[in-house]
Formats: sequence, C-alpha cells, structure tokens
Amino acid sequence: MAIAPDKPFNDLSLLPPPSQKIESITILKQESRAAVALAELKGLAKTLPNQGILINAIVLKEAQASSEVENIITTHDKLYQALTATSVRADPATKEVLRYREALLFGYDEIQTRGFINVNSICRIQAILEENQAGIRQLPGTALKNDMTGETIYTPPDDREVIQNLMRNLERFLNEEPGETSPLIRMAIQHYQFESIHPFYDGNGRTGRILNVLYLILQGLLEIPILFLSGYIIDNKSDYYRLLQEVRTKENWAEWILFMLKATESTARQTIGQINDIHALFNQVQEKVKQEAPKIYSKDLIEQLFIHPYTKIEYISNGLKVERKAASRYLKALQATGVLSLEQIGKENVYINHQLYKLLRNG
Repeated sequence: MAIAPDKPFNDLSLLPPPSQKIESITILKQESRAAVALAELKGLAKTLPNQGILINAIVLKEAQASSEVENIITTHDKLYQALTATSVRADPATKEVLRYREALLFGYDEIQTRGFINVNSICRIQAILEENQAGIRQLPGTALKNDMTGETIYTPPDDREVIQNLMRNLERFLNEEPGETSPLIRMAIQHYQFESIHPFYDGNGRTGRILNVLYLILQGLLEIPILFLSGYIIDNKSDYYRLLQEVRTKENWAEWILFMLKATESTARQTIGQINDIHALFNQVQEKVKQEAPKIYSKDLIEQLFIHPYTKIEYISNGLKVERKAASRYLKALQATGVLSLEQIGKENVYINHQLYKLLRNG
C-alpha cells in the first residue's frame, strides 16, 4: 500500500512525491532502457562459473569509487595488498575504503537473511563506515556548503524527532510493494530522500550509495551487489549535486530521475562488458592451464584465481580444501605457466593474476 504524502518536516516532504512529478513519457522510455540493461546484467551474472568472482571484484571497485566521491583516494594495489597480506599496514584512506566494503557486505547479508532493510540496519552500515556509534544526528547546526565558496546551499532537518519520522517513512518506502511506480524510479526517489534527510553527522553519501544497490536487490532486480553508480557520479559530479539541489529548490524531480536512470543504464552496460571480458579471460586461462599444467588442472582451481586476483597458499588451501603443501604446488605450477606472478608483499608471498587485475582495474 502506498504511503500518503503528509505535512513536510523542515520543508522535506514525506514519500512518495506526487505521481505527476515523477512520471512522463521521457522518464518511462529511459526507465525501460535501464530496466532492459539491468535484466541483461542479472541474467549474465548467472553464467559466470562462480558469482563470487563478481562480488569480490566489483564490490572492491565500488568501495574505491564511492570513497573517491568524498575525496578519499587510494589505489587498487593498496586495497588488494591490504586484503591479502596481513603484514601490510594500510594507510588511513585504504582503511576507509575497506570499511566501505565491509559495510556493503553487511547490508547485503541483512537482506539475504532478513528480507528487508530497516533504520537499524542503515545505522549499522553507517557505524561500520565511520567506526563510531554516533547514530542519528541529535544536535542542530548541520549545513551542506559549497566547497569553493563556503556558502550554505542546504540545511537538512535538525530536530531529532523530525529526522526519526522521516527515516521511518523512508523505511516503509524501501520495504513496501512498489505498486504502479517502477522500482528503478523509486530507487532515484529514495536516494534523493536519504541524502536530503542527511541523518548522520558523517558518511551520508557513502551510506546512500550503498542503499541504492541494496534496494535493487530487495526489489529482485539484482541477486548480488554488482551495480554501482559511483563511477558515473564521479564522471558527472556537478550534475549529480546540482540536480539533487534542484529537487529541493524547484521540485525538479524529472531531471533528477532521468539522471539516475541514465546512470543505471550506463553502469549496467559497462558491467555487462566487464563480465564478458572476465568470461573470455577465464576460458583463456582454463585452456592454458589444461595444456601447460594438466596434472594440477581443475575448474575449481581456476575459479579461485578469479575470486582472489591476489592469492596465497591459505586461500587455495581453504577454497579447495586441500593441504597447504598441495596448494603451494598448485601455485608454483601456475607461476611456471605465467598465469600467476609471485611478489613479496610485506612478509608474505602473494601470487597475482595480473591479466585479471588489469581488467578489473581498467574496466
């Protein structure tokens, strides 16, 4: 059942917005294109030998990109090194990106196990991101400012009860049946609303971008978290923030929704291309190992090399349930074929699938 609009809190209305503001021929045509791309992505993901390949690779890429939106910059090298080599001390930016990955996977697990997402789950996601328990804002004075001029461009609600009411309304919107409005259009609406509530002292942008993909999974448009809009937002950052603000000041829902739908279509198409590239490389590596190291070949072994582009004896031993001596022998044989290269990172020996790493970094 749809939620009826009510009296706005601090000029921020409850969801949903009036239907005439969010539906037009242009929007519905773009929604159709985005839905087709998303359905193709969902189906193609199932054709991979192991969907863990995508989850690990794309979640880490999204963690990096979403953090970059907030000017938290690190590299793929540092991320994989910190994940794989326990002796490596990660720098603060890398730690923040890895917390994003942890928060996203927590949210995904919440949906898998509980079938819904609530305010407590959202607070937990933000707590993981920020490594604190500050929770929903209780103190007034929060204002969003122009980084260049220092001018205040938006003051979000600052009364705790108001914020809690808005968050409860958002929770209902996230979990209710979409009705006649497409879930993709509703994703754009919920993202605007969350960012405008701005419920936390810090981490609102990254929490909101996590909610986007969780909502798509909740609505059955995806099965695993593999569509992320942060790269598109980075490439179109000024439009993203301008259109968010125009919904607040001009009720320009149409342009905002179109932006998010185009982001969805573009990102889905990009991810489809990446999956096809992973498929091709997987088959290539599979044939190479069959020919050059047939004694150690198994499809499960090749999968492990793609789930962990940076791998080590422990990963192979645990993934294949074999002794460490056997895992070591497999890795050395794969190094001899050129599929893997050996590097010492910190105090540990790490084997790198460079072709896959390059594909994931540049894709």
